[in-house]
Amino acid sequence: MNKSLKTSLIALWILAALEISTTTADTLPQYGSDMHLGVQTCSGSTCHAAVQPWQNSSVLQNEAITWKKYDPHAGAFDTLASDRSKRIAKNLGIDNPQKDDTCLNCHTNNVPKEKRAKNFVLSDGVTCEACHGGAEKWLGIHVSGVGGREENIKAGQYPTEKPIARAKLCLSCHYGTENKFLTHRIMGAGHPRLSFELDTYTATQPAHYKVDADYKQRKSWSNGVKTWAIGQAVAVEETLDALTDKKRNRQGIFPELVFFDCHACHHPMSNLRWERRDSVGLDPGIPKLNDANIVMLRVVASVVDPDIGKRIEVEARQLHQASMKGGDATLKAADTLKSTLQGIVQKVSKHDFNTNEMNKILNALLEFGFHGEYVNYIAAEQATYSIGSVIEAMKDAGIIKGGAIEKVKKAMNMAYKAVKSDEKYRPSEFVEAIKNIKSAIEPELQLSKKY
Repeated sequence: MNKSLKTSLIALWILAALEISTTTADTLPQYGSDMHLGVQTCSGSTCHAAVQPWQNSSVLQNEAITWKKYDPHAGAFDTLASDRSKRIAKNLGIDNPQKDDTCLNCHTNNVPKEKRAKNFVLSDGVTCEACHGGAEKWLGIHVSGVGGREENIKAGQYPTEKPIARAKLCLSCHYGTENKFLTHRIMGAGHPRLSFELDTYTATQPAHYKVDADYKQRKSWSNGVKTWAIGQAVAVEETLDALTDKKRNRQGIFPELVFFDCHACHHPMSNLRWERRDSVGLDPGIPKLNDANIVMLRVVASVVDPDIGKRIEVEARQLHQASMKGGDATLKAADTLKSTLQGIVQKVSKHDFNTNEMNKILNALLEFGFHGEYVNYIAAEQATYSIGSVIEAMKDAGIIKGGAIEKVKKAMNMAYKAVKSDEKYRPSEFVEAIKNIKSAIEPELQLSKKY
């Protein structure tokens, strides 16, 4: 075949692929229309399974090896064979967790059987296509190198580099959707509590790419503060969607308890850990809705749109108060907050956080701790992730430098230690940790004494 004819055929194939692809960037890979071809499609030695990164290449080419050796997602299916998983399954009345959709929906790339190609293997776990989308239509364009990033996306590849898309993808398992949701029943059977913060989890994920000039030219890129802010906004959006979903917000006569702060109930009676949070206004003995992401979003909104930030504060309190009045009142208050936040994700994604705004965000995160917003463990955990993300972004931007870096690192280690164990968490120790963070960073940034 001559070169010009070959080029023409490739071009026609690409156009056909783009026209027939029905998957959109808003469709999660598990629910896309395209066939999933399996890991071995990506893991050839000349594709993404090189033993070492290629020299002078904009793509590392060892992505499959990194995933297989270092990424917990690769072993997610195997986890279902553990004694703990079998115990959880037995408690739920499930015979085999490796064959039940309740477990498979998040522990592997559980696409419908008709979307599994000949070489697709369910036991491979959370695979390439679980995040990047079924490769049926984009593989040819991707391999040929004829098309660019936009052509790959139009052909069905999922845009993981875009924070909103990545947040929705990660949260689909690390929180849940209308199709798969970690209920209090599943946690009661023994499943661990899920936690998530987009920038932190992105940073700790074994990297199978490098963010260099070429990456930024080919793909979109956001600094850590923006990624963190988008992740918080999407998490609140998903939480309110779930809370107002009548199929997910009740279990018999009980509300769906997964929406509440676990540690309000689950701690030794000898551990007198309850402290009043004025922003919530609840008395002792009343389970509190888990509002950690809402508290973080208040900080984001204080920069992006201060009026919305104030409304979040007022309406979040009203939501907590409504939980004492009954299900209908709670739903009404949740709907009000949801309406206020309509469009907040897009607003945050369009905002570029400058030096002064990073400073203000960090100060607010610290000051919230001094005013008792992190008396519960989950809020303290989320605040630690958040403070760490903002500090890392400020270091990358050259805002924090010199000797301050080591001082801040030492203070951050105190915060991580304070939230390492939920059973050993003490609010006073966490407050002391963030005092040390502020002391370490204050000479560099001249943080305001009052938020």
